[in-house]
Amino acid sequence: MPDEAPAGADEPESTGAGTSPVIDPLARRDPAFIRRRIGAVDRYLHYFSPVVRGLDNLPRSGPVLLVGNHSCLFWMPDVFAVARAVSERRGLEIPSYALGYDFLFRVPGLGPVLERLGAIPARGDDAERALGAGALVLVYPGGDREAARPWSERDRIDFGGRRGFVRLALRTGVPVVPVVAHGSHHAIYIAARGERLARAVGLDRLRIKVLPIFLTPIGITSVLRPPIPLPAAITVQFLPPFDWSRFGPGGAEDDAVVDACYDEITTAMQSALDRLAVELPHPVLRGIGRLVTGHGLTFEETPLSE
Repeated sequence: MPDEAPAGADEPESTGAGTSPVIDPLARRDPAFIRRRIGAVDRYLHYFSPVVRGLDNLPRSGPVLLVGNHSCLFWMPDVFAVARAVSERRGLEIPSYALGYDFLFRVPGLGPVLERLGAIPARGDDAERALGAGALVLVYPGGDREAARPWSERDRIDFGGRRGFVRLALRTGVPVVPVVAHGSHHAIYIAARGERLARAVGLDRLRIKVLPIFLTPIGITSVLRPPIPLPAAITVQFLPPFDWSRFGPGGAEDDAVVDACYDEITTAMQSALDRLAVELPHPVLRGIGRLVTGHGLTFEETPLSE
């Protein structure tokens, strides 16, 4: 069964006489393309043996803003685990999108693949239009800053004060579901984000603000020679939805409301991550054990106790 396209996505937008039509980014998502790659995703995830909890907190249909913590740099197994959980819960017929870093869509050959998978650049009004069409939108507000945080901060939620996702939720009035991932940032040892180094080599001109430094058994290295991640076991926890619709769309323009919502969700996510860190203190050892015994992606019916 084909996807139901967002409103207005079935007709190309004209850019003027004599020019090529522009296809709505939301219409580029290809559920058949996604379905053919689920097997490859599951094989990749098998190395990290993820466990998904509390999936019943994610609505089966309707618009949802899904907010996660970003880890393990560009290996990001937690992102793949969340995406698989979404497909398990909502299927592929209901459109789901993920906001991605703008620069990735300009990489030759990569942009079209990301778009077919349902990724859209984290700019413009595409996310708002997707929510208005009843889709799920996944966002990682911490971006590269959080994904490249030092190993000493592996169990910390760090959105860097970015509040755009809160304003998006307030404008649209959709339920906001936090999803917390634990374990994946244990798979690599990041000594430093390398923010000064990124500025020194001019990466900030590409809106890349980090150039992580890794510590490995054979010494120090960088993203130019990234280490192989350890098979750390990932636990993905979906939390109960937040309903901020009582503030109305005008709440997006009220800094006090935005700050209160931001504090509410980050506090809840940090509390959940703290509990997971206490319950599962050794993700790498646990991951090795699960890998040896052949455990892959697992869905648990019982959510983490509050």
